[in-house]
Amino acid sequence: MKNQNDPIYYQEASTLAEMIRNKEITSVEVVQAHLDRIETVNPQINGIVTLMGEQALKDAANADKAVANGKKLGPLHGVPFSIKDSIDTAGVPTQYGSKIFEGNIPDQDATVVARMKQAGAIPLIKTNIPEFAVYWESENLITGRSLNPWNPDRTPGGSSGGESAVIAAGLSPVGLGSDISISVRGPAAFTGISSIKATHGRVPYTGHFPRVLSRWWHIGPMARTMKDVALAYSIINGADGKDGYAIYGNEAKPANFRLPGSPLRVGWASEPAFAPVDPEITAAVKSTAALLKDMGHQVEEVSLPFMDGQGMDWVKLYFAVIYGELVPYMGQFTKGRENDLHFVGKFTMGVDLLSQKEYARAENKLEELRSHFANYFTKYDILLLPVNPMTATPHMLNEVVVNGQTVPALHVNTATAPFNIAGLPAISVPVTNSSEKLPINVQLAARWFDEATLLELGEKIQLASPAYGTHPIG
Repeated sequence: MKNQNDPIYYQEASTLAEMIRNKEITSVEVVQAHLDRIETVNPQINGIVTLMGEQALKDAANADKAVANGKKLGPLHGVPFSIKDSIDTAGVPTQYGSKIFEGNIPDQDATVVARMKQAGAIPLIKTNIPEFAVYWESENLITGRSLNPWNPDRTPGGSSGGESAVIAAGLSPVGLGSDISISVRGPAAFTGISSIKATHGRVPYTGHFPRVLSRWWHIGPMARTMKDVALAYSIINGADGKDGYAIYGNEAKPANFRLPGSPLRVGWASEPAFAPVDPEITAAVKSTAALLKDMGHQVEEVSLPFMDGQGMDWVKLYFAVIYGELVPYMGQFTKGRENDLHFVGKFTMGVDLLSQKEYARAENKLEELRSHFANYFTKYDILLLPVNPMTATPHMLNEVVVNGQTVPALHVNTATAPFNIAGLPAISVPVTNSSEKLPINVQLAARWFDEATLLELGEKIQLASPAYGTHPIG
């Protein structure tokens, strides 16, 4: 829905597509409005790695000709979009946040990029990431540090931090991020936008770096509204015949499929399951639970004994497995070029790896978490919980204080990593702002293949929230 008070750069992607289709505005005008916005605002947030402005204006002119000639138009015809710099773009630098890959230009688009272009969307910017896209903040030696548009002293998160920052600040209406532990949901929460990490394999990973971690990574759309997230998701999901994990048809449904319109069984949890959690975030989870109850759903606080007091244990175990796969793979690129690594890359390549027996035990332990969640979703349709246990933190801290407790920065993954381990779908939805005027999102997870329920419920929550329609920069 068009918000008459919002400028072009803060309109929804779906609204812009409709306006272009109805000849209320041209694609060239939309792209130029975003280019003007980029020139003004990007110096404040440093979210952009590569700007494709000249080509985008040419694509927009062609999009306008297609409208004038009455040609068939895709659902995002003429609308610009942004792309995380770990996702390949044909003929456009894709540098994976590392000097090791500086100047790398792929020959082919990633599947998700190709599908967005087929839907009529126009690539406009590549966005900043940490080295190799495996850190929860976004800083590297090529393009530096991305800043949170709500407060430049705070991080926009990672590894899709540049992506979340540019969307929140109106430099892009919709974009493509990716998530191995937190990386579309966490940055969305730190910057007050929406995102989805779908069931693993719903969205092809083809053309994303690093390939070695494909059994854990999820590519997902990010936008200011759940409506736009749903639209982008509908475009990029489905098998592509290349990714061996992306084998599901668009019609794949969850087990115990719920009749549309029937009340949902919702369990909610914050502490102790994901402790410590900022009290304002717990309050937002409780408030959302009350909202869902008012909507007619069955809502209750739940105990998650498999998480209570063990959240960080799961995260540490998971990262040990990730590094066990990533470090040997990255050695082929980094050997002899150690001085070109950012401290994130140096830390990654210096991690002590598990022994073969330890790795096997870790794999078996992670499999247990899938079974725990499978059991949970026999009783409930939705799990409502925090995204990050805290609001956006100052840059590059090793430790943070949350609800009076000092915890390692890795704690930011406690409520998100479990759904990568299990491959479950989860969304990040903005609901309010903290006393420091920083965004607070909530997370909702569902059983495998039930993205439809998450997207429908997420939009209703967002539309009813006090954060709806708020922006960090005028």
